[in-house]
Amino acid sequence: MSWPYDSMQLKVMDDNMLKVAVGEQGPQEEAGRLAKQEDILFKDVLSLQLDFQNILHIDNLWQFENLQKLQLNNNIIERIEGLENLTHLVWLDLSFNNIEAIEGLDTLVNLEDLSLSNNRISKIDSLDALVKLQVLSLGNNQIGNIMNVIYLRQFTCLQTLSLAGNPIAEAEDYKMFIYAYLPDLVYLDFRHIDEQAREVAKIKHQYNIDELKHREAQMQAQLEDEQGQREKLAEHKLAFIEHLDGSFLFESLYAEDMEGNKLSYLPGVGEFLEAYKDKFVIICLNIFEYGLKQQEKRKIELDTFNECMQEAILENQEQGKLKVAKFEERHLQCLNAIREETELSNIEKKLIECSDDINELFNMLMMLEMQLVEQLEETINMFERNITDLVGLFVENVQSLMAQCRDLENHHHEKVLETAINYLEKILKGEMDKDLPDDVRALFVDKDTIVNAVGASHDIHLLKIDNREDELVTGINSWCTHLVDKIHKDEIMRNRKRVKEITQYIGHMQSELDNLECGDIID
Repeated sequence: MSWPYDSMQLKVMDDNMLKVAVGEQGPQEEAGRLAKQEDILFKDVLSLQLDFQNILHIDNLWQFENLQKLQLNNNIIERIEGLENLTHLVWLDLSFNNIEAIEGLDTLVNLEDLSLSNNRISKIDSLDALVKLQVLSLGNNQIGNIMNVIYLRQFTCLQTLSLAGNPIAEAEDYKMFIYAYLPDLVYLDFRHIDEQAREVAKIKHQYNIDELKHREAQMQAQLEDEQGQREKLAEHKLAFIEHLDGSFLFESLYAEDMEGNKLSYLPGVGEFLEAYKDKFVIICLNIFEYGLKQQEKRKIELDTFNECMQEAILENQEQGKLKVAKFEERHLQCLNAIREETELSNIEKKLIECSDDINELFNMLMMLEMQLVEQLEETINMFERNITDLVGLFVENVQSLMAQCRDLENHHHEKVLETAINYLEKILKGEMDKDLPDDVRALFVDKDTIVNAVGASHDIHLLKIDNREDELVTGINSWCTHLVDKIHKDEIMRNRKRVKEITQYIGHMQSELDNLECGDIID
């Protein structure tokens, strides 16, 4: 749909427009209640209506972080944008605008109802994130390819679809095609789908549907396999041993080693290389298996620690609740007694007793908190020692295994160097019995050239091994440091919060006592 811009006054979605819109939604709405307050809190607004406002650009909605329903229909909007923060949106109406492409919806994972009818959209796409989509209105657009409907098969919650008024709706097989390819659909163009017609459509398109299902199954299997690989990689990264369950590290030694790849053409070097690779990979697998076992030990240690912390906190809380419950029962009796007392001297005495009870409760609650702090501090220190020892042992053994990798590299280097020098001597004597590529032959100009080439290859390999070791050691040590720091910080925050709770509660009790006025005490 097209609107003549020259005949209207374009409006900007600024704070003033938004405040007015929120305020006009009526007192029966949450937004209306908020509008009556001195400051409108956009983050608390659940529904927002901005239709017929001559809006060209969607903007300034980032504060409506809890918005669930948004009406932007009957404007002149050309692009879907500015909605990325509205992650709680369930209902969105963008009908009767000038939108040409579906975009900007990637974060709206909770959207269930989307209306884009009466726009200029020519292709159904970019809806992948809307996994909860139930209603999709795309009527009166420019969608011309019926095959585009197949894209909607992925939305298993989709029950209502409107495509009337698009070029595809003029096709003879329009309804039958959609019935067959969208078997979970209940309503098409606001009409209930007849089950008999669905069965006829299914039979008519059976062959193509079966082929499509086969491709979808293959794609799903591939996606599941890729997801499984990502999950495994994530687990391996938690253990700091990613890509050590095969030949990845060994292959990386030669990935940027041009000289080493050239030297592999020398007679006998290929055999050396295979033997070197086999032994190297075995060490990598040993690191990998050891890393998984150590990760499990660290996980058990952390889980046990968290359980101990929670048990101590819950036990302390229960003790505190008992003391507060007993206090409140006695405190209520004391207040009632004060209100019923007629003698001023007795009233003063009971007020002092109540105040003493409040102070006693404060001391007991603070004593419980101090005991808990000491208990938790001891538990944290013990955990810190245990986890540090586990990490230290892991690092020590990994460094030992990495040293074995370096030993293998040194041994391989010596054999390659010996082979290369012997081959150089044969060349100089004219005894060369094997043709070599020109770039390999160029290395055998003199002894210094070949020694430098072999040395450069060796240096690259050692650097790769050292870097992987440093990456692992740095990673596990940083993890340990950050974990322990976070535990200490969390405990400090817990303690401060608890002390604040106690102080506020005691202050409330004392304030309640102080506010007993003479009129409340004496008739």
